[in-house]
Amino acid sequence: MSTSFKTFPIWAFFSLLTNGILMLAVILLIWQQQRLSAFFGTITSPELINLNNSPQIATPDLGRRHQLTYQEWVDILKQEAKIAADQRPPHLSILVGDSLSLWFPPELLPEDKNWLNQGISGETSNGLLKRLKVFDRTQPEVIFLMIGINDLIRGMSDEVIVDNQRQIINYLQKTHPTAQIVVQSILPHGAEEATWKGRDQLLTVANSRIRKLNQQLQSQSSKKGVKYLDLYPLFTNKQGNLRREFTTDGLHLSPEGYIVWRSALQIYSEIQLKPQRQRPAGEKD
Repeated sequence: MSTSFKTFPIWAFFSLLTNGILMLAVILLIWQQQRLSAFFGTITSPELINLNNSPQIATPDLGRRHQLTYQEWVDILKQEAKIAADQRPPHLSILVGDSLSLWFPPELLPEDKNWLNQGISGETSNGLLKRLKVFDRTQPEVIFLMIGINDLIRGMSDEVIVDNQRQIINYLQKTHPTAQIVVQSILPHGAEEATWKGRDQLLTVANSRIRKLNQQLQSQSSKKGVKYLDLYPLFTNKQGNLRREFTTDGLHLSPEGYIVWRSALQIYSEIQLKPQRQRPAGEKD
């Protein structure tokens, strides 16, 4: 057979995307998008990454953002949300979460969307719940939520995390009734290979516990009528830990890790989200 993976059409494997087949699709898409490897040499530190990829939404000059206090972060996100609310860019997608969402390279976010990043480093589910009102006035098409790893590191129980996520979903559904809400699974960590400064606390959280917690989040998402994107299996090695090439310190993601996430978002949007907003005019449910 002469057709190579590099020229394999994306539509040809979209129909295969059920359950675990998402992993295969992501691998194929990454293969097609190898040109993105150029970013490996340009993304060297979080300080170089802009918060917003949209040319229609201005971004404040953040300087050395890792030195900001929590409240300073909230104030900046409030400014960005206000701009998004005033300008109302089409196809607005919002990333909500902690540092994993915060440092998502704008260059790697899926195209054909305007992105508003509402992530804060070290964020917990309780902290996020209290600041959701910051982007009340925006009109997002999709809200991508990932939260929970910092709760686990700080010793919060699974029951509290699940309940906080339930309250977050309730708030988002009430405030943004037309938006599609996508709960994303908590990612694994690097276990013994982790070099993150909070390694000791991280190692108290077994990846097996994260898997079980993700099952609860998936079940709750189904009951609440929101979507669930299971990223966890895309990032694990044979031992069930975060793959070395996808992380910088066993917790945070490398550019390669973000390419995997970006590919999953792009495919998921094509399959689960785009058909809904492309429904022909006059067609009923």
